[in-house]
Amino acid sequence: MKYVYKLILRFLVIFIFPISLFYKIFTPLTVYPVYFFFKIINYQPTLIKDIMIIKEVPLIFISACIAASAYYLLLILILLTKDIKFKIIIKMFVIGSFFILIANIIRIIILIFVLLHMGINWFETVHLFFWRLVASLVVAIIWIFLIRKYQIKSIPIYSDIKYLLARSLFKRKKFK
Repeated sequence: MKYVYKLILRFLVIFIFPISLFYKIFTPLTVYPVYFFFKIINYQPTLIKDIMIIKEVPLIFISACIAASAYYLLLILILLTKDIKFKIIIKMFVIGSFFILIANIIRIIILIFVLLHMGINWFETVHLFFWRLVASLVVAIIWIFLIRKYQIKSIPIYSDIKYLLARSLFKRKKFK
């Protein structure tokens, strides 16, 4: 029964944390390093809330820019994986989030350089490339790194289903 309670708790945590919470947490952690980077290299940025202005070009940091869904996906993958201790869940999320944050800051800096120096057409092309391919790939690579680092043998969702089916009535009855 203890397993069932932990399973229910893992699912509840996923639904308790709204994606907007990740946006609120990671917006300043994303925007300020980008702002300070451009300040250090003397681009003279201006920051007004979630809008940065560089060379009279307004750059609006929307939720997609912050990659809130990447952090949420990481949390879901961790919580839907059977037999991870609470302390390891926290470590995996913090380390994974740090890597996502660094990758996202680098992505934003590259996109701003592309926009300022190559124009909107190149910006759109590079942005689509990052959005469609690189973003999912980065989360997958981080996930693979984390499960290897912490020697996780379970597979999200599948391991729980397998465990539950092995202990269910379906296992005990033989169907003809």
